[in-house]
Amino acid sequence: MNKQIEIAGKKIFYRIYGKGKPVMLVHGFGETGDVWKNQITYLKNDFQLIIPDLPGSGESDLVDDMSMEGMAEVIKIIFAAEVKHLPLSGSSQIPPLGGGGAVIGHSMGGYITLALASKYPGYLSAFGLFHSSAFADNDEKKETRKKGIEFIRQHGALEFLKTATPNLFSPLSKDEKPELIDGFIRSLSNFSAPSLVYYYDAMMQRPDRTELLKATELPVLFVMGKYDNAVPLQDGLKQAHMPEKSYIHILHQSGHMGMLEEPDNSNHILKQFLSET
Repeated sequence: MNKQIEIAGKKIFYRIYGKGKPVMLVHGFGETGDVWKNQITYLKNDFQLIIPDLPGSGESDLVDDMSMEGMAEVIKIIFAAEVKHLPLSGSSQIPPLGGGGAVIGHSMGGYITLALASKYPGYLSAFGLFHSSAFADNDEKKETRKKGIEFIRQHGALEFLKTATPNLFSPLSKDEKPELIDGFIRSLSNFSAPSLVYYYDAMMQRPDRTELLKATELPVLFVMGKYDNAVPLQDGLKQAHMPEKSYIHILHQSGHMGMLEEPDNSNHILKQFLSET
């Protein structure tokens, strides 16, 4: 079921599949909710899947606050609208820890998930970082993003995504699944340059949230790719021990796009984590 909600006059699009414990799947930079397409059939019989297009992606409008915290507010409102026992936006009621559902964030979606967990832990029963990180950008990463912003402004969103996206996949995927990468790039033609610039600015400004990982009582899933250039494996391993309850998985044939590169393994990992937490 396709749905939309209006937030401060802005249209936000999301999808609902299945019934059961609520699970939100949050896409990353230069993606839409369709990036989770390989997970829907496998998970929808056991869980209620809530899959938004983030503000500025897919069919969703940009919102006034495009920070990680601002986008976390958007997914919180969607969550509250669909998970009936959670308080609606504007309510002063605070749900008990673990009283909501699970949120799994890919890449930038993980940064937004961490912002949500920081401000609204009672909305979550568990959360996952799928090729994502609680570390803030270092200076080198910020410089890379600044160069990306310059390229986007000069050449446009699609040319940037055509250039950057292949590097998100593993060498094996590039060699054996070129059609997968080409098809994914073709799906990204509707992005605007301002959206991508807003995302990069927000990522550069996001805080380090490793203290949240150390303090949380919630179960945390870490899915890492052996060949991930965006969130290197060694960085993922540095954070994986921080939570009290960690579920740690490495996708050995994936780069940064494990849900597409190794869909079966990704599905098993997600179902196990979601079922146990």
